[in-house]
Amino acid sequence: MNRCKTFPLRYTAYALSLVGFLISLIVSAWTGDAYLIPLAFGLFAALGTYDLLQRRHTISRNYPIMANFRYLFEAIGPEIRQYFIQSDTDERPFSREQRTIVYQRAKNILDKRPFGSQLNMYEEGFEWMSHSIAPTQLNTCDFRITVGKNCAKPYSTSVFNISAMSFGSLSANAILSLNTGARKGHFYHDTGEGSISRYHRQPGGDLVWEIGSGYFGCRNKDGSFNAERFAENAQLDQVKMIELKLSQGAKPGHGGILPGAKVTPEIAEARGVEVGKDCVSPAAHSEFSTPIEMLEFIDQLRELSGGKPVGFKLALGHAWEWFAIVKAMLKTGRRPDFIVVDGGEGGTGAAPLEFINRLGMPMTDALLLVHNTLVGCNLREDIAIGAAGKITSAFNIARTLALGADWCNSARGYMFSLGCIQAMNCHTGRCPSGVATQDPRRGEKIDVPLKSERVYNFHKNTMEALQNLLQAGGLNHTSELGPEHIIRRVSKTEVSSYLDLFPFIEPGALLQGDTGLTVFDKYWGASNPDSFVPPEFVSKLRETKLR
Repeated sequence: MNRCKTFPLRYTAYALSLVGFLISLIVSAWTGDAYLIPLAFGLFAALGTYDLLQRRHTISRNYPIMANFRYLFEAIGPEIRQYFIQSDTDERPFSREQRTIVYQRAKNILDKRPFGSQLNMYEEGFEWMSHSIAPTQLNTCDFRITVGKNCAKPYSTSVFNISAMSFGSLSANAILSLNTGARKGHFYHDTGEGSISRYHRQPGGDLVWEIGSGYFGCRNKDGSFNAERFAENAQLDQVKMIELKLSQGAKPGHGGILPGAKVTPEIAEARGVEVGKDCVSPAAHSEFSTPIEMLEFIDQLRELSGGKPVGFKLALGHAWEWFAIVKAMLKTGRRPDFIVVDGGEGGTGAAPLEFINRLGMPMTDALLLVHNTLVGCNLREDIAIGAAGKITSAFNIARTLALGADWCNSARGYMFSLGCIQAMNCHTGRCPSGVATQDPRRGEKIDVPLKSERVYNFHKNTMEALQNLLQAGGLNHTSELGPEHIIRRVSKTEVSSYLDLFPFIEPGALLQGDTGLTVFDKYWGASNPDSFVPPEFVSKLRETKLR
């Protein structure tokens, strides 16, 4: 059966470009001017011809010229949604309202809101803090927690600090600005696993030195741990605590490679690697393979540092591995001075989509499990807990402390204070604000004196907001915040405090075997302080599946 052959309408833009080019070229030749018009038509005609001849994109071959508009809008889709479509309260991943409050506090400008809340207070999941009819009056907003009470050199940390972001992930001027702001505000700056760079040292702000599996800044050429190099850096006055990174929220259980082309002399200097050669960060540590060995390594780091607090950071995965670490503490009497819980909400580190969306326990659940386990084993008073996961406001801090943390860290919040616009280009090197890039043409545009002042302002004004919340709640210090202070709507007609909503076990309950919680009943008894290997019943389930 013969089909009626008609001109495909999808070629219209290409046909018009060709016709327009020929007609405008003839007219221009006739009149002797207006050559810009045939040039424009000619460029479109050339683009359409290329689209038809190339073989990589079927859409471009079927829709010459027009398909390129699709690619353009697809490329700028995040910006279109962020600036023109999303409401002020849509968190993707941070709402405009969340970003705006950071910008305003960083710039030290009016951060008040008129005409009431834009949030739906009757929506399931809405949270608030209860106030008191007997408010307090506090003289300071400088709330601090002592970490390492049994150390030779304990550290008094602010309850709100800069989370781990390495030089290499962030630009030189971004690191300078963060550390300068931290020095002025007397809060700490976590180095990230990229170690201590010249841009951390220059301002002199307090540092928490993060030691990852690559042992950057304290490694031998083969990537193994070098005790002498560690001691040299750890004993710097600027370094206040040591943090052993087991995993991070952005990419738990995942190592990484910094390609040799990106290993500049400055990065090589900080990390102790060779310029121009691939910089490998393994998925697992080489200095220990069991919970007890890990605690022994922590003791070694504490001794080499001269008695500074040493702890570890982890994004929680298998419950039995965490329980194995705690059992090792009970068996050996060895303790970390602190634990930082990194939520699976992710952070500044770029990672595969599955890692960002589907791997690692969210901060609330992870923090509760860590806190409850330590309480249940009578270890909580010896070990301080920090927490990180989308914390940008005083209420975020208050709810996190109410769940069991002693202090909070923020990465993206402080990036916003530097001018980050959430362009989602952290992994491309094309950060428009010059924060998450190693392109010197972009990074050097950050004005360090100005941006460091904004980092300081963001911390100061957030602490003042936290002070106001505590006063309204009738409290005198952040350590008094408890689960009874935060309320969540669980349906349109029901609300519950954290105290009723989440399980909080009694001191020593885990040692007595009386928690009533499934996770402890199932995995605590089966976990092994001598190994991270799964419990026997888990292994049997795997064997059954493989038969």
